[in-house]
Amino acid sequence: MLVQRLHHVAYRCLDAKQTVEWYKKHLDMDLVLAIAEDRVPSTGEPDPYMHIFLDMGQGNVLAFFELPNSPTMGRDENTPRWTQHLAMKVDSLDTLMKAKARLEAGGVDVLGPTDHTIFKSIYFFDPNGHRLELVADTATPDMKRKLDEVKFDMIEEWSRTKRAPKHAAWLHDGSMSGGGH
Repeated sequence: MLVQRLHHVAYRCLDAKQTVEWYKKHLDMDLVLAIAEDRVPSTGEPDPYMHIFLDMGQGNVLAFFELPNSPTMGRDENTPRWTQHLAMKVDSLDTLMKAKARLEAGGVDVLGPTDHTIFKSIYFFDPNGHRLELVADTATPDMKRKLDEVKFDMIEEWSRTKRAPKHAAWLHDGSMSGGGH
């Protein structure tokens, strides 16, 4: 494989300092790097920015740009708000529920947990309006195998019909909630 791992994913933020403080307070992410420039290195454009990098663990980095001279930050109004999000894995359901309680205690509105059969997750927004998801895996080896067996058939059917294939309907109809069928 050409790619070794995710180096960083970057989003825009309203306020770099507020973003650093929010991610530390609610998700224990430490600031690992801050870069500020008056010109964009790749294009040479004069556009001052602050670029911050937050540690997500295991070499993963979440980055943000504060762009004070750009128009007010918006979002793609043609894409539903639930679609664009950053999902981050936690180690257990217990950790997921503790994170939910911590976020709510800090004044953050949290949706969930939502049961996706192969994982449970909670959803919330950061102070910049980015939707975040915390995920605790619950898939059994049998569930993973069944999904792996149908993935290409599902893509092919979707490509032809633009209708949800039913190869893995058990994910949502409850027929495999315990795992062993």
